[in-house]
Amino acid sequence: MITIEAKYFYELTIDELYALLQLRSEVFVVEQDCVYQDIDYKDQKALHILGYKDEKLVAYTRLFKGGDYFEYASIGRVVVREAVRKFGYGHDIIRASISAIFEEYGETKIKISAQTYLKNFYETHGFYQIGEGYLEDGIPHIAMLKE
Repeated sequence: MITIEAKYFYELTIDELYALLQLRSEVFVVEQDCVYQDIDYKDQKALHILGYKDEKLVAYTRLFKGGDYFEYASIGRVVVREAVRKFGYGHDIIRASISAIFEEYGETKIKISAQTYLKNFYETHGFYQIGEGYLEDGIPHIAMLKE
């Protein structure tokens, strides 16, 4: 089990911000070999969900309320450090993110842009595919909704 913290951008320490940007870069840019602009000026609006194991950031998401980017609330930048994926921390961080959306925004409908290979993972949390697949930064994605 991981320890979860939820913080808005202005609440993050410099070290926390550095750690989350490092983790996102490690997975999305280096591991997935995808050159894209991760620092997109959306972090300032987001609620950041940080998952720690032994005081090290191992899982992360960022959340937005409905109307910020999609009609519904959304979860993005879902990431788990490769070395600890086998422990189910992805499930922990998604459950915490769904709860935080309800607690913080009072919303239950959530839209995500998921990497296609993770469809079954998200389905275990109540999401279902809407529409056709598409490429985002060269990686196959699908839109998914949880109601």
